[in-house]
Amino acid sequence: MTVTELGKPATGDHAAEEARLRRELAAVYRLIAHFKMTDLIYNHISVRLPGPEHRFLLNPYGLLYEEITASSLVIVGLDGQLITDGPWRVNPAGFVIHSAIHEAREDALCVLHTHTKAGCAVAAQEHGLLPLNQMSLEFYNRVGYHDYEGIALSNAEKKRLVADLGDKPVMILRNHGLLTIGTTPGQAFRRMFYLERACQIQADALAGGAALVTPPPEVCERTARQFEGDHSDDDYGDATAPDLVWDAMLRLVERIAPDYKD
Repeated sequence: MTVTELGKPATGDHAAEEARLRRELAAVYRLIAHFKMTDLIYNHISVRLPGPEHRFLLNPYGLLYEEITASSLVIVGLDGQLITDGPWRVNPAGFVIHSAIHEAREDALCVLHTHTKAGCAVAAQEHGLLPLNQMSLEFYNRVGYHDYEGIALSNAEKKRLVADLGDKPVMILRNHGLLTIGTTPGQAFRRMFYLERACQIQADALAGGAALVTPPPEVCERTARQFEGDHSDDDYGDATAPDLVWDAMLRLVERIAPDYKD
């Protein structure tokens, strides 16, 4: 397959960076499949490519996540038009949500969206994500909420999506699902893994029917800052943890789906 940049072959540093991003994005698709966070051929994970044009890599419409490889990812412009030659097309709902966020947030290199059972359950709860456990506290006061407007097929919804996300790292699309962003594919994946786990715990805790215990607000906020790397009130810190997690995930992909790099 020919990797193109607005119809021209990518060259030099951009070509090397695109190749790296393709491998990392393909790895995230395989990880989402492995951890059972897929919705048949639907949902998307996108990565913005280097260069002044706002172009991003996206999954071809029709492939299962477990089938996606680095070379099968297609390039899409902000207008939703395919830039990569080939037989594939893209799901319009993918570029509506993803292009809006890529265009508005420079830190949104990677955008990840899911329709999981637990994520949709919490998205249907009026109170949203509750501070019930250490995993959910990573997102304390750091979740955007977007009200459901139907399947995301309208450009008019983009402005409201972006406004509701604000500067938050994650968003719950009410009656719809979950969304995370990251400065790297690995960060977007890690955020989704723990946001999904927090939703699973919340659904189970609420189903139990017992009274729930939540930490005081100051403890919740301190924990969220610790997840962000602020250890000013701690005796210890671990700045290497995110890199160690991503390295471990890449080793996992190498074992379960070594063809992801193809």
